[in-house]
Amino acid sequence: MHTILGAGGPTANALARELSLNKEMIRLVSRRPVKISSENTTWKKADLLQYNEILDATKGSSVIYLCAGLVYDKEVWKQQWPVIIQNVINAAKQTGARLIFFDNVYMYGLVNGPMTEHTPYNPCSVKGEVRAKIATQLMDEVKAGNIQASIARAADFYGTDSMNSFLDMMVFDKYAKKQSAQWIGKSEKLHNFTYIPDAGKALFLLGQHPESDNQIWHMPTAPAITGKAMIELAAAIYEVKPAYTSINKFMLQLVGLFKKVVAGTVEMYYQYDHNYNFDSSKFEQAFQFTPTSYKDGIHYLSETLYKKQ
Repeated sequence: MHTILGAGGPTANALARELSLNKEMIRLVSRRPVKISSENTTWKKADLLQYNEILDATKGSSVIYLCAGLVYDKEVWKQQWPVIIQNVINAAKQTGARLIFFDNVYMYGLVNGPMTEHTPYNPCSVKGEVRAKIATQLMDEVKAGNIQASIARAADFYGTDSMNSFLDMMVFDKYAKKQSAQWIGKSEKLHNFTYIPDAGKALFLLGQHPESDNQIWHMPTAPAITGKAMIELAAAIYEVKPAYTSINKFMLQLVGLFKKVVAGTVEMYYQYDHNYNFDSSKFEQAFQFTPTSYKDGIHYLSETLYKKQ
């Protein structure tokens, strides 16, 4: 039994598709009902803030995947993430299931050079501090021999049907509609993005290989390119001019006065005005996995989720 906590989000959906394609038994867990992907899939309601509900939802699991996403608000994160991670740790102890936590890179802070699995935690945001705390909390349990668990980290992602990615929302969707794109920060800086279907496949592979447990893995991600190069590539695929405007920190702050989700992005602006170089070579070499190129990923999106007009 493969149990996905936080079902319904982009990563959880991609993982569920991989598990379904491989005829695995799947249990989707969330507060609200989600679409059932196959006859081998069931759904169970649970609130991740309630331990008894998590324990009930994870009974009989071989692998638990924590793919939850919280409201993009630092106060919510400070209050809820430590509770959730402790609840899930306790459930893993009680059930004996392997645990795979899908994480981001906020705990690294501003990094001069490639981000690897050995990059020290040096958060420069409240959200980063929260992520550093819960990642340490999880791996301390691993080091103590209390659970079998891994952390799977991804870069900023793209290729979702939920518009949760700024690349999807502000570049691909705009070009699909023949509109000018937008880019956060400095477009001459390097940045890379994890293709969500690749993340789903990578999580599936970790779930199939117990020998991968008890360590950190960076999800397969194409090499970093400049924002300008990404925009030009997308424009060529969508057959539009590479028109775009840059959004600086002050503009984010202004919009954030009216939109809370944008306000939550302000403290993360450092990721967009400096180079952001996510290294996934460890996973690629261990699993002989070649990340989807941006050209192939964008081309697929132009014919499916963000179709050319």
